[in-house]
Amino acid sequence: MKFMQSWIEKMWRISDTKGAHRVLALVAFSESIFFPIPPDVLLMPMCLGNREKSFRYALTCLIFSLLGGVVGYFVGYYFMQVIGEPIVRFYGFQDQVQQIALWYEKYNAWAVAVAGLTPIPYKVCTLTAGMFKIDFTTFIIASTLARGFRFFCIATLLYFFGEKVRDFIERRFNIVVTALMVLVVLGFVAIKFFK
Repeated sequence: MKFMQSWIEKMWRISDTKGAHRVLALVAFSESIFFPIPPDVLLMPMCLGNREKSFRYALTCLIFSLLGGVVGYFVGYYFMQVIGEPIVRFYGFQDQVQQIALWYEKYNAWAVAVAGLTPIPYKVCTLTAGMFKIDFTTFIIASTLARGFRFFCIATLLYFFGEKVRDFIERRFNIVVTALMVLVVLGFVAIKFFK
């Protein structure tokens, strides 16, 4: 936990530097494959520091997160035993892989949308989507919706409310995201029910 806290503090310091936008792109890309810190940690202070660019920063997160997601998908598809499984073991994500496997059985690639909104790391979604040979197009659409919603939600809140919402996001981010995930699941149930 101390390791994570020091990384989070580094991200907040980086947000004030000239190269922060490039670092944001790099973090969003690498977090989709192996990096432990989500880009939200850098996105938040960057949006607070320059609110007019909030949506540009969210778009950078989305684009590079998706590019990293594509790499993660193909790592899972072709190299899961050699590269993917060591990443999963390193972070102790075996339980999350089992959870996502159950979601894939039930919802196919749309489980990525659900997982993309939960505290389950996106890297687990990308690697397992490839490992389970989930339809690539659906994977991209679901990832775009989930990741886009997440990043643009943060950017929108910070753009309109600034510092007032910062404490709320930092303290209750997982609760908010989990509540949104419940709404998404209810949406899936409703779609299935009304088919």
